Amino acid sequence: MKLSTISLDKTAIVFSTLCVLHCLALPLLMVLLPALAILPLNQEMFHLGMVMCVLPTSIYAITLGCKKHKKLSVAYTAGLGLIALVAAVVFGEGHLGEIGEKLLTTFGAVIIASAHLKNYKLCQQSNSCSC
Repeated sequence: MKLSTISLDKTAIVFSTLCVLHCLALPLLMVLLPALAILPLNQEMFHLGMVMCVLPTSIYAITLGCKKHKKLSVAYTAGLGLIALVAAVVFGEGHLGEIGEKLLTTFGAVIIASAHLKNYKLCQQSNSCSC
């Protein structure tokens, strides 16, 4: 069964949302629920794992969508978000600081989610969309 662009866009939006929640909500949850501290949620491996999920899903979904609706601006926007996420993982807290890493990750995730939302809407509107 071939995955539709719409389901891939939704999956990528979920991944981006998880990135933002991990960066912004996890510190608050750790304060409210200290038992979460024993879970491996605050490790850089989580960031790397999420980026490894987001990259192929986003690239594939955006490529399929752009073939249908021919709007390359969506691909450029998604590319900017992906570059920001990869930069946050590569440079990490050591080079960017904790706040810098969180800001770059949040920026990238929001940009990617907005690109997928636009891709989703354009695919829905496209007459040639078989979704």
